[in-house]
Amino acid sequence: MHQPSCRMNDDEFQLLTHAAAACRMTTAGFLAHSALKAARDLEHTEAEIATHRELVRELFALRRALGQIGNNLNQVATVLNSGADAPHAKAVLDAVQRTAERVDDFTQRYVETEAPTG
Repeated sequence: MHQPSCRMNDDEFQLLTHAAAACRMTTAGFLAHSALKAARDLEHTEAEIATHRELVRELFALRRALGQIGNNLNQVATVLNSGADAPHAKAVLDAVQRTAERVDDFTQRYVETEAPTG
């Protein structure tokens, strides 16, 4: 017999134990069953993991973009509050619009990816 181990945070462990209880299984039994099911369907599992990685990558890219836009908006506000013109204000607002569209696209992809199938 082999006994692999894994690490997870409190939220992940709680999710795991609740799922096991809902299936009337031990946590170890549920973990083994789930892992073996994923291992037997590598094509689906690999696609799911790849999609998750893409979503995480996009989420971090959006976070960086929003941070940069926030800095640019603060600069525009400072210039406008001083009474000067801010010729780059339109470019900053266009960037806000593009990023908002990326957030919408990301959210839609996430909802479609995480939607239960069956």
